[in-house]
Amino acid sequence: MHDVIPTTLRSDRHLLAVSFACFGVAGAAGATADELGLTLGATVLAIVGVYTGARYANRVSRRSLATNALVLWSSFLAVSATHLVGLGSVSAVTPGPDGAVALGLTVLTWATLLTACAATTFLGFREYGATVSADTPEEQVLEGDTSDYSTR
Repeated sequence: MHDVIPTTLRSDRHLLAVSFACFGVAGAAGATADELGLTLGATVLAIVGVYTGARYANRVSRRSLATNALVLWSSFLAVSATHLVGLGSVSAVTPGPDGAVALGLTVLTWATLLTACAATTFLGFREYGATVSADTPEEQVLEGDTSDYSTR
C-alpha cells in the first residue's frame, strides 16, 4: 500500500496566458480608444488580467513567480527596442500588412509590460508578507487572545 495520495500534476500557466492576453488587448485598446465604450472594455479586460494574474501568483512558488517576472521584464525590454527603431520601420521590413505588424507589436509591448508589473507586484506582496492568513501567535498574545494557554 502507498502512504501518499496520488495527485495529478497540472499547470497553472493557463492563468498566466489569460492574464497576458487580457493585458495585451486592454493596453492596445486603451491606447487607441477614443470612445467611452472601448475605454470601459479595456478597463474590464485589465481588471480580469489582474485577477487571473493574482490567482496565478497565489498558486505558484516564490521562485517560479520571481523567474517569470524576470523573464517578462527581459521580454519587455527586448520588445520595447522595436519602439526605439520605430514601428513603421519594423513593419516595413517584416512580412505582412504594416498596420497588423504595428498593432501586434503594440499588443506584445503592453502585454509584457503589464504582466511583468503584475508579477513583480504580487511577488512584492508575497515577499513582504501581505497575506490574508490568521494572526501569528505573537499578535494573538498582544491582542489578549490567550485561549491556547491556561490562566490558572
